[in-house]
Amino acid sequence: MRHGFTTGSCAAAASKAAAYMLLTGHRKNQITIETPGGISYTAEIIDIHIGEHCASCAVVKDGGDDPDVTTGMKIYSKVSLTEEADGKCAVLHIDGGEGVGRVTRPGLDQSVGNAAINHVPRAMIAKEVSEVCALLDYRGGLDIVISVPGGEALAARTFNPRLGIVGGISILGTSGIVEPMSSQALLDTIRVELNQRRAEGYDSVAVTPGNYGRDYMKRRYGYDLDRSVKCSNFIGQTIDMAAELGFQRILLTGHIGKLIKVAGGIMNTHSREADARMELLAAFALRCQVPAECARRILDCLNTEEALALLQESGKLQEVMDYAMERICFYLDKRAGQRLEIACIMYSSEFGELARSREAEKWFILLEQEAAQPI
Repeated sequence: MRHGFTTGSCAAAASKAAAYMLLTGHRKNQITIETPGGISYTAEIIDIHIGEHCASCAVVKDGGDDPDVTTGMKIYSKVSLTEEADGKCAVLHIDGGEGVGRVTRPGLDQSVGNAAINHVPRAMIAKEVSEVCALLDYRGGLDIVISVPGGEALAARTFNPRLGIVGGISILGTSGIVEPMSSQALLDTIRVELNQRRAEGYDSVAVTPGNYGRDYMKRRYGYDLDRSVKCSNFIGQTIDMAAELGFQRILLTGHIGKLIKVAGGIMNTHSREADARMELLAAFALRCQVPAECARRILDCLNTEEALALLQESGKLQEVMDYAMERICFYLDKRAGQRLEIACIMYSSEFGELARSREAEKWFILLEQEAAQPI
């Protein structure tokens, strides 16, 4: 399947092209950037305008084989000269314009009042424009404004209004790449990866919903899960396939944002299917005798990291996480139906490991043994 590129990659490509055209006066119909995911992105540049003090252009968002509501939108960047300078390198200011949302509530990637351009896209824009400035020996100031005509109307079809982002869409992306997410194609890929591992003689498999799980295991435990299977949102169906293929053990490692849904019996964790994260956390908090006011505040949280901070303030974080893991294991075991044994590790970006099942310990021995074997 064909990869797409995020709104962040589009904004970075448009900004790089606009900066180049502003500083050279020459049109640029294509531009190439390097995404954080390590894949080069060559973008077609359209709607070019070059003035004496500013230049602007656009890149059309291409979602690849996983189109979303932003696919086909034009992501514009306008780069303007400023008098600011430090004499050593270019001074860049990045902001959002028409169709890019503004943050109005705390707890998100950007501070209240900032344009909803997340930190990775901001870093990508700064990197690409800085490279152009260094190449052309420009050490002055540049204002970079990202805009998405029609973004405000489009945002009504996203989670932005609920999150407190008003006036437009968010400019997002962590790897810069949109992984193809066609359900059947993903399930076929999961089955192929499980088949390969089974054919290699293994009766155990490490499973993670995405790259964050792999990165966490490598960072926290020093284990590079090159042999792991990325199950995306299809936790239940991955368990079924693993059982059908004769696996005896699964290790599921994931962020609380995904795994807390499993604690409610939700086995497809995509937000299109279900999202009861705060409701579950609030219910578990009450179960562990957290004050009702804290539970009410959890229901108003924007994300699980914010909810965890409230639980930590209450002094009940570990108790609630242990109970959540108990419920996760209950539903994992129910899905497995005694066909295989499932261990689980749940973590948070801010708080690290939150809980692990009793069966997880033996996995560290298995992973050490695998690490010593060539891939």
